[in-house]
Amino acid sequence: MKKARPKLHERSAIRGNDVYETGRCMIEVVAALIWDENRFLICQRPEHKARPLLWEFPGGKVEPGERLEDALSRECKEELDIALAVGSPFGDVTHEYADVAIHLSVMNALIIKGSPRLIEHNDLRWIRIEDLQQFTFCPADDAITRFFHSNKDGLRCHAEAGN
Repeated sequence: MKKARPKLHERSAIRGNDVYETGRCMIEVVAALIWDENRFLICQRPEHKARPLLWEFPGGKVEPGERLEDALSRECKEELDIALAVGSPFGDVTHEYADVAIHLSVMNALIIKGSPRLIEHNDLRWIRIEDLQQFTFCPADDAITRFFHSNKDGLRCHAEAGN
């Protein structure tokens, strides 16, 4: 039986940098849930960037006209030196920070080449769902972690199936 993907936020499609309701520019961002059996990868933001030393799911900005899957592959190659097989969408969330509004799309993924390296990030960890509370995430990514907490059993089945 195929499970429906989580709907974290109902919204209209935004691609590129559209204008948000507040008149602020909306940045399209994509992130990966990179699975390794029942663990997934999280990365700690660098100290010199916005939201310093908070944890996030790997990924980055989507360039105008770029597909989510292509942006995710590009960002993970640039920042972690890995190649991905991008799978199904996991969900999405919109968040307004003090300095920027973002629409974050999260995709399931597996590494097909390489091992994650610290090129852009301060640290990286392979963690299990039950480890999430030990890390302080960026607010947009934290919305994803809250979904994990309320759906642990379904996610374990999802990870074990390799989806």
